[in-house]
Amino acid sequence: MNNPLKAPLSSITVVAPARLHMGFIDLSGSLGRIFGSIGVALNEINTRISLSYADQLSLSGLPSERALTCVKQLCTALNVSDKLHIELHACIPEHVGLGSGTQMSLAIGLALSAYYGLGLNVRDIAKLTARGARSGIGIATFEQGGLVVDGGRGKQTVTPPVISRMDVPDDWRFILVFDKRGQGLHGNDEIQAFKELPPFPQQEAARLCYLLMMQGLPALAENNIHLFGDVITQLQASVGEHFASAQGGIFTSDEVATAMRFLQDQGATAIGQTSWGPTGFCVVQGVELAEKLKQQVEQRFAHSHNLTVFMASARNSGGEIKVEQTAVYNQESA
Repeated sequence: MNNPLKAPLSSITVVAPARLHMGFIDLSGSLGRIFGSIGVALNEINTRISLSYADQLSLSGLPSERALTCVKQLCTALNVSDKLHIELHACIPEHVGLGSGTQMSLAIGLALSAYYGLGLNVRDIAKLTARGARSGIGIATFEQGGLVVDGGRGKQTVTPPVISRMDVPDDWRFILVFDKRGQGLHGNDEIQAFKELPPFPQQEAARLCYLLMMQGLPALAENNIHLFGDVITQLQASVGEHFASAQGGIFTSDEVATAMRFLQDQGATAIGQTSWGPTGFCVVQGVELAEKLKQQVEQRFAHSHNLTVFMASARNSGGEIKVEQTAVYNQESA
C-alpha cells in the first residue's frame, strides 16, 4: 500500500507595512553622519505575498515585474532554487513615497529565508538588497512598527541604526493625498538629485535635531498632537525648501500642495510630503475628525480627477511572517 502523503512543504506569507517618510534630520553631515530620518509605519497599506513550491518560477495575483526580478536576484544571491510560486495579494503603490521597493525586497527576502531555513533577519536582507542607502525608516518599521527615528549613515554604517522607537496613539489618523499622475524621483534620478543639491546649513540641521529631540518626541510621548505636528511641519518645510530645486517646490505636486494647505486651514497638523512624493500627509486626532476632513477635502477638490484621499492609522507592530505547512499528495494511492 502506498502512503498518499508524498512530502510536507511550507507556504510562507509575509506582510510588509507601508511607511511614511516624515523627513531627514541632518543633511549637512557636519558631525560625520548624514541623513537621519523620522517616519511611521501604516496599517492599511501593505505588500502581502505568499511563497510556495512550484515546478518553475511563477507569479499570480497582482502583476509585478519588480517582484519577479527581486525573486530571481535573491535566489541567485542566496544560492537557492527558484522553483517557486509567488502570489502577490497586495502591493504598496510604486514610487509615491510609501517605501514600496524596500518592502517588496524585505518581504521576498524574508519569505525565502523562512522557506529555506536560512535564518536571515530584516537587516541581513536589507544589506543583501542594498536597502537603507539613505533612510533606514523602511527597514526599522518592518522590524518594529511605530514611529521610528534612525541615526543616518556614518563611515562604518551598514544599515542606519534605530535611535528612537515609540508607539503612536491609537486615535491618531493620517490623511494621505495622492496625485495619480506622477511619481516621485527614484533610481538614478534620485541619486543624481542628491548629487546636485546645495549644502544643507549645519545650523539648520542643529535646529531640526533640537526641535525633534526636545519638543517633537516628548510631545508624542505625552499625546500632544499639536506640538508634535508643529515640529513635523517645520521639519518638512525646511527640508522641502532644500529639495525644491529637484522636485519643483516644497511639494512635488501643486495640486497636493493646495490640498494640504486646505487641510491645514481646517485644523490638520504635521503637514508634509512623504519622501519624494507626490503623496502628501497630515495628522489629526480621532476617527470622526479624520473622516470629516477627508470628506471635506474630497468635496473641495471634486473637480480634480488627479487627487485621491485616503485615511490610515499607525501600525505599532512590525511586519508579519507566517509559515503554514501544506502537503503534496500522490495521485496513486491504494
